[in-house]
Amino acid sequence: MKQKKGFVLRTVCGENVIVGEGLETVNFGKLISLNESAAYLWKKAGELGDFTSQQLADALLEEYEVTADQALADVERIIGEWQKVGIVED
Repeated sequence: MKQKKGFVLRTVCGENVIVGEGLETVNFGKLISLNESAAYLWKKAGELGDFTSQQLADALLEEYEVTADQALADVERIIGEWQKVGIVED
């Protein structure tokens, strides 16, 4: 899995928001606001290029005090949201 080109994380009025850059990606129905841990995962996914749920869960474990099961569940949930709004692809 990887992030779709043209979507970047920005801070807007103190909120982490993924926005589309360029006219072909602009769809205000697809803007997504991220909490601190989700923004961290988005950045990690970008660094990895191609990523798996397990890789992001491992990164979450390194940064936050959560169990392995909770980290994987949280990662799978956020990836599902990203897929739903079309900002990641296989």
